[in-house]
Amino acid sequence: MPHARGRAEEGAAVIDLLTIFVLAVFVGFEVVSKVSTILHTPLMSGANAIHGVILVGAILITGRAEGALEVTLGLAAVFLATVNVVGGFVVTDRMLEMFKGHKAGKPVRSGANGHKEVGG
Repeated sequence: MPHARGRAEEGAAVIDLLTIFVLAVFVGFEVVSKVSTILHTPLMSGANAIHGVILVGAILITGRAEGALEVTLGLAAVFLATVNVVGGFVVTDRMLEMFKGHKAGKPVRSGANGHKEVGG
């Protein structure tokens, strides 16, 4: 019965992966919840490089998918990872715009070279 033993090993591997996933969720939650509010947004924005690596991994795994279910899950992973990366960069851009200082009372206009100029 080598076929039954292969299924048992496969089931054990799935349980191992699910255990690692659940532990990673708890560790991630604990780490992020301990960060002060003022540092939370920059921390999450800095994680965009890691999200980019996740996107590359999703693309590579999808490229090796064999069945319809694997391809569907892979495409969903690529889509969600892309949304995550783009959303992270949008939030980072908005955050950086908040920290750019403009002199009070002076209008901001575009210069000839496309850069913003303050004053008049």
